[in-house]
Amino acid sequence: MSDRAAVLALRDITKTFPGVKALQDVSLTVHPGEVHTLLGENGAGKSTVLKIIFGVQPADSGEILVDGEAAHFGRPADAMRAGIAMVHQELNLVPQLTAVQNVVLGQERTKAGVIDWAEARRRARTALSRLGFDARSDVPVSTLSVAHQQMIELARALSVDARIIIMDEPTASLTTQECDRLFAIIDSLRAAGKAIIYVSHRLREVMDLSDRVTVLRDGKRVDSLTRTQVSGEEHLVRLMVGRELAAIGVPRGDAPVGEEALRVEGLCRPGVLHDCSMVLRRGEIVGMAGMVGAGRTELARAIFGADRPSAGTIYVRGKRASIRRPSDAIKAGIALLTEDRKNQSLVLGMTTASNTTLMRPPTRFGFLDRRRQSSMTEKVLRPLNTKMRAEMPVGKLSGGTQQKVVLGRWLLSDSDVFIFDEPTRGIDVGAKGEIHTLMRHLADEGKAILMISSDLPEVLGMSDRVLVMRRGRIVAELARSEATEETVVRHAAAE
Repeated sequence: MSDRAAVLALRDITKTFPGVKALQDVSLTVHPGEVHTLLGENGAGKSTVLKIIFGVQPADSGEILVDGEAAHFGRPADAMRAGIAMVHQELNLVPQLTAVQNVVLGQERTKAGVIDWAEARRRARTALSRLGFDARSDVPVSTLSVAHQQMIELARALSVDARIIIMDEPTASLTTQECDRLFAIIDSLRAAGKAIIYVSHRLREVMDLSDRVTVLRDGKRVDSLTRTQVSGEEHLVRLMVGRELAAIGVPRGDAPVGEEALRVEGLCRPGVLHDCSMVLRRGEIVGMAGMVGAGRTELARAIFGADRPSAGTIYVRGKRASIRRPSDAIKAGIALLTEDRKNQSLVLGMTTASNTTLMRPPTRFGFLDRRRQSSMTEKVLRPLNTKMRAEMPVGKLSGGTQQKVVLGRWLLSDSDVFIFDEPTRGIDVGAKGEIHTLMRHLADEGKAILMISSDLPEVLGMSDRVLVMRRGRIVAELARSEATEETVVRHAAAE
């Protein structure tokens, strides 16, 4: 199909940042009624392509065509007027506004010069209901879970009559049921002739959804294939990273289980957590599954002292621990990798070295020892295969590299208990394999790990045991041999 038949075409797009060539002569076409997936490792250039299409940043050279005519997007408003909507991977919401206000933000309609809020509520709630949004839409979105915030991002794109919809990791925080609902919506949009540019690191999604796949590596287009030309997931992995899928697959093993590292008894928070009890032992990875809003993140925050429980007891290494704030948890040897690394784990304006050593900054004669800080950072991040400089602002790193920086910080803390909340959300297949390997190594070293994930295959592949939460309660504990997708979903969704 020609560029002129495409609703959107990129021709020889190049973009350079200081010291980094993000894109080099990238071309692709997107046609009405198709899902065109961009695939590649973190840092391959996918997000840069999306930002250029949506007018967030300009290309250094090349051109964009809409309906065969040259287009110039100096800002997102220009792209929106051309019929382009975008669902951002990093949540792009105003925390103080409600779900309704965020959905219609920038698209408010007026009556006699005043915003027609009745119409806005109808439009927003219609879009939210299509996604099965079950939280309050009249409270600040900052009070909602990351998964619900992701649904609001999706609803914003659905609320406008866009011809081209960009979806950047839309399922990153959604459970299997929410994903199925989204895929049904994508099918209806495709049938209506909408063009969808889709980005995901979940290869199963890519294989199931895509009409075409364009693979990027190191800022260059490697290949563009129709669905029938893709022989399987291994084919895509080879194009992305140049090695076989088996080299980065989910590690499995039978690490010896040691003594009790963490015990939680009767943890409660009114309306959120109800009599939650669990045990983590050294040398094991315990997965935690559940639907959106089941209370998994809330339990992690309560254990870590970020939210105060109203009742319950926490034991660390067999001794009762008084955890009233995160600093108490850190002193007790508990680490929490939050699901929202951008807002809760990183200081985006600081360097990689400063973020990595945030809890243990090296000093000399009372002053920060920057040379030692860089050395510590490089030493802890080298095994994680990071490609960055210690002085680089962490906000400019890819999502996978940012997650490794957070991991590196906790490795320097010498914690005994690691709580990973959505550890591979928005991370490419290569980085995901590296993080999985690190988690298994930590368990082999005698660390106790609680892994919360909405990616059910990840939970089943990594866990020695699986806990299932529903409506603020731990409703099931399954041995590895008992844990299947059907069993976990049945416990998670039971009434």
